[in-house]
Amino acid sequence: MNATPSMTAPILKVEHLSMKFGGLVAIGDLSFEASRGEITALIGPNGAGKTTVFNCITGFYKPSEGMITLTGREGGQYLLERMADYQITARAKVARTFQNIRLFSGMTVLENLLVAQHNTLMTASGFTVLGLLGIGNYRNASREAMDLARYWLEKASLMDRADDPAGDLPYGAQRRLEIARAMCTKPELLCLDEPAAGLNPRESHALNELLNDIKDNTGTSILLIEHDMSVVMQISDHIVVLEYGQKISDGTPEQVRQDPRVIAAYLGVEDEEIEEVLVEVGDEHVIQELDVEPDPAHGPGASSSFLAGSVADTIGHSDPQGEFVKISPGASRAARSDERIRREAEAKKAAPPASKKSRPRSGSPKRGSKK
Repeated sequence: MNATPSMTAPILKVEHLSMKFGGLVAIGDLSFEASRGEITALIGPNGAGKTTVFNCITGFYKPSEGMITLTGREGGQYLLERMADYQITARAKVARTFQNIRLFSGMTVLENLLVAQHNTLMTASGFTVLGLLGIGNYRNASREAMDLARYWLEKASLMDRADDPAGDLPYGAQRRLEIARAMCTKPELLCLDEPAAGLNPRESHALNELLNDIKDNTGTSILLIEHDMSVVMQISDHIVVLEYGQKISDGTPEQVRQDPRVIAAYLGVEDEEIEEVLVEVGDEHVIQELDVEPDPAHGPGASSSFLAGSVADTIGHSDPQGEFVKISPGASRAARSDERIRREAEAKKAAPPASKKSRPRSGSPKRGSKK
């Protein structure tokens, strides 16, 4: 049977996304796709804009520019930037976890998973006392909700803690419970904000198994932010790298691992290269204060709070004296890496060919030496 267009199309398509806070450009002209049934990782240094992208996708922020399109399994398309946050969860089937764990610590583990199915249970009750009486469709809906909760307790290896308060769980178990709770909403896209933060290697391994199980057996696509490269490289099918709110790399884990722009901006270098990198991509004089005005020919007018120019040259805001803080063109480590590679290539082209010198044969005396 041929796959329908909705199943072959990317589940998430971000096009020319920009997010500005006054004069601060947090995201600038970002475009990427997340394929259906895959794990897509969004990585980058602190302050690169990863969480801002998540906030735009899940409706916490309304982007300044751009489109965010989610294509459902049934073929329906949702323009997330035009929807309220609760509609993104209910209609577009997008679920999310946060950097900080947000469980109902006083409720039991099982009750946390039942709370995630509140909307389904309320609909079955007809928003009346039928739920209290346990009659009508509510009885079947309640049984299904309990079965789904037990299913995810098994998947998250938490069945033996079902009746314990969620706040009594170890940190790694709380992370898995948060993901299980999100899965009880039956999402098509699961957004995870640093799920491996603070986990030890054993807990990270359990998390990897859970996320791979979700990808392989539920059809839910996963978009995650993560700093733990051992997690990212092991489970991701696709990686997008951000720096200063712009995309600097986009590809498979192996492609990203070998990208010199990513190495310079994020992953680090060999010890013997530290001195050279400090010179080439160091942070000296990154912030420059320039007494300039917005360019009305290429951006907002003088009365606007947004700065003009590209995000690479303008990531800042005006101070009380009216001066604008800008990021210098040399601030981007990835851009500095590109410039370094370009200079090395030009130097090789300009260098004269090396002359070939005859080397003495092994065992023969050197010229001028005494026998």
